[in-house]
Amino acid sequence: MTGSVTLAASVPELILSIGALLLLLVAGWRGDEASTGIGWAAVALLAGAAFSLMGTPSHAGSAYGGLYRADAFAGFAKLLIYVASAVSILAAPGWFSRTGAMRAEYPVLILLSATGMGIMASAGDLLTLYVGLELQSLAAYVLASFMRHDRRSAEAGLKYFVLGALASGILLYGISLLYGFAGTTQFAGLRTALGGGVSTGMLFGLVFVLAGLAFKISAVPFHMWTPDVYEGAPTPVTTFFASAPKVAAMALMVRVTVEAMGPATDAWRQIIIFASIASIVLGAVAAIGQTNIKRLLAYSSINNVGFALIGLAAGTPEGISAVMIYMTVYIAMTLGSFLCIIRMRDQNGAPVESIAALSGLSRSRPALAAALAMFMFSLAGIPPLFGFYPKLAVFGAATNNGLFWLALVGAVGSVIGAFYYLKIVKTMYFDEPAPELASSDNAIEGGLIVISAVMISPLGYLAIPFLSAATLTAAKALF
Repeated sequence: MTGSVTLAASVPELILSIGALLLLLVAGWRGDEASTGIGWAAVALLAGAAFSLMGTPSHAGSAYGGLYRADAFAGFAKLLIYVASAVSILAAPGWFSRTGAMRAEYPVLILLSATGMGIMASAGDLLTLYVGLELQSLAAYVLASFMRHDRRSAEAGLKYFVLGALASGILLYGISLLYGFAGTTQFAGLRTALGGGVSTGMLFGLVFVLAGLAFKISAVPFHMWTPDVYEGAPTPVTTFFASAPKVAAMALMVRVTVEAMGPATDAWRQIIIFASIASIVLGAVAAIGQTNIKRLLAYSSINNVGFALIGLAAGTPEGISAVMIYMTVYIAMTLGSFLCIIRMRDQNGAPVESIAALSGLSRSRPALAAALAMFMFSLAGIPPLFGFYPKLAVFGAATNNGLFWLALVGAVGSVIGAFYYLKIVKTMYFDEPAPELASSDNAIEGGLIVISAVMISPLGYLAIPFLSAATLTAAKALF
């Protein structure tokens, strides 16, 4: 591959990294008064990065000596990442403006995090994986503690940093073990080494690497940071954490297991199945007693990661396609849910996060209640909303690969999880009204909620042929 094509393969990361540095200079020069313009410029950069995914360079294959992979799988994951990042930027000004906490660095941090996530999705080497993951994480730690004078936000950032550092140490130890026993950190070399047999050292390395990645997707038993960070971080930041990094980490998990550890499928499948079942069960049960809606959605994200891992456990192109379908619909449902929470304010403008505050919302804010009810029904997987289809896809992939019992466990977990989603709907439509929430005239927030609601409505089924074809093409790029 020529130098120009190699450079062109990484154009999305070049656009975001160079753009982020330039916007950081603008932020330093103009200060917070330029935050609105910097936000729109950041969205434009994300749109440019997404547009650059089209064409031959973005599907050029291995680049930079095997360190970087430009293929259909990476392109699909990056598209989801950029969309979720853009929504997180657009949703922030309305929320922060009420407290005067909007700063020009917010969109820059999102761009830097998106750059890291793009590298994660395109990693072809364990060291590239680590560089991308740390770039994403360092920006995320700052975002979690973005409201420096808020105790909950500072605590969330500290918890995320400490536990993230622990996960990074576990991941690095696993990488060192794999390098020591395989003699390479490149995915292609690891695949060849594992094809000759899985030694005890390689097995330990595999376990530690998957444990480090499980932290990033909030899979049980590495989920402990999620509820506290989701609750303590500013709601637009939580919106970001629940969407784009989840896609990047799941894409990285898929690429590592399928591309680098393909010959050791029997070894890693057991780990994935355990994480899947544990995440489904804990996410469903632990959410039942929650009174804070952000904590409830944190357990919901853990629960949904478990369902997505069912498709990965299948280990087939159809299973990986089902994972990407699941993450696509999950992004729409999650962004819509958090956009509704962003609009929850009391009459003094203070954020409202308790589930009890939703009581009687259908009478005071019928449109907001209807949208939130749609997202809850869809997260529960109740037809005819589109959230039913991705669960059907991952269950079908597992069943077709002989994992009928895993699909059955997932179906039972889905029924249990439906309880707390329906509890929110019941609170909005049947409980005695709580103090009325303040109305919002933010057209951007309202428009994004409408778009998300349309995507997860029955109209979403019209996209199945395109979505299935795109995700299957992306999945086959890994095999």
